[in-house]
Amino acid sequence: MADYLKSYFGVAKSTPPPSPASEEADFADFPAAPDPSPVSILPVSAAAATAYNAQPTVAPNVAFTKWYRVWERTSPQDFIQEAVALPFVIIVLGLHFWGRRKNRRIANTWAKVHLPALEQEFAVVGLVGKKQPSLDDVQSSGLLQATSKSEDDVTDSLLKEKTAQEFITYATGRQNVAFVDIKLSLFKRYNPLTLILEYLLSFFFDSARPPMERMEATAYTFDGREKDLVPRKKQDQEAQDSRFKGSQSSAYDGFVWAVVHKDHMRYLREDRYDLSLTSTKDSVKLPPWTTVMTENAEITESMLTPDLIKAVESAGDEFECLIITDQPIDKPHKLNETSPRKRLYLSLRLHSSPETYNSSLPIFNYFLRLPDTLASHAHYRAEVLRKLRSTREEEMRKLRKVDEVEKAEERRVEGDKKRKEARDQKLKAMSAEEQR
Repeated sequence: MADYLKSYFGVAKSTPPPSPASEEADFADFPAAPDPSPVSILPVSAAAATAYNAQPTVAPNVAFTKWYRVWERTSPQDFIQEAVALPFVIIVLGLHFWGRRKNRRIANTWAKVHLPALEQEFAVVGLVGKKQPSLDDVQSSGLLQATSKSEDDVTDSLLKEKTAQEFITYATGRQNVAFVDIKLSLFKRYNPLTLILEYLLSFFFDSARPPMERMEATAYTFDGREKDLVPRKKQDQEAQDSRFKGSQSSAYDGFVWAVVHKDHMRYLREDRYDLSLTSTKDSVKLPPWTTVMTENAEITESMLTPDLIKAVESAGDEFECLIITDQPIDKPHKLNETSPRKRLYLSLRLHSSPETYNSSLPIFNYFLRLPDTLASHAHYRAEVLRKLRSTREEEMRKLRKVDEVEKAEERRVEGDKKRKEARDQKLKAMSAEEQR
């Protein structure tokens, strides 16, 4: 601001006198180097130099020991992470082995109560059959002790552990029944996280079925096909044919009928196609917590026997369903899947104590003898059979219609493909002028 006012009033700006160095700068080829000044060097004594050179390098304070003496060069502080993880590993392994052993004990408990009934009704029980005691075993330990089964024998020979939560067994060798498959489904006690997740899913979603321990038995009847299913020797063929002719026929009319617990009715109707063909009707003869799913009222009257009613009442909440069917479980998508396959199905809840099976054992015994009742009483009037046949023909008509639509679509696609190939062949045979 002062310079501006001086220039406005005409006051000249004072310039500093030129220095001799600036006048000679134009004539210098190189700038002048600074004058060297000596650096003072302090005298170092021999003792100080020796002390400086003798300083050791920094190294970890680890004692030198033999390679196998780990405890001398480590401390508990080096294993803090392992000490934190080890309890969780022990808990997981403990739950796993405890869960598998608990499931095996429940399966053995069921086998001790129900396998005698199977052995009484069937000639062969178990996947490898019943092991007969040898002569040495009978002479050394006695007949009673030799024929008695331990838990290991039951698990290995009569009840097979398919997975940690699933056990299966098999029985065959009885009149009117080809074979019976039995499956025990238990909790996943060896994996508590998965079990808790299944409970949570069933709590938040209605479509998810809550986990439950159950026994599922499926009996496949002969239905008059003993000659096709039973293996025969050539030398015994005539004797077996005469025996089959003299015995009562195992054939019966095909239908779908069930007695179910009302708490499981919705899941069964959603999961099984055969039960979707039935209508639900309550019966005054049965307990109020059960209902009947049937195709015809006459079938219900013939199937609700006093023994069945008493067995269902005795089972109580352990009873889930008893189904007689000749239709597939899954909805068929082709006509060849609608062929009748007659079978019986029983579902019961499981428990860990043998005393609780006293109430469900009567319905299990009734299930084993039910094929005899069907072979002798399940023969109905022509009018009832006509209604049953009309229901199945209606389902087959729907499948036939869907099959015809799919075949028409395939024919259309095949025709378009052939026309395109013919046009391409014709264009390849034509010249450029003809293609124009």
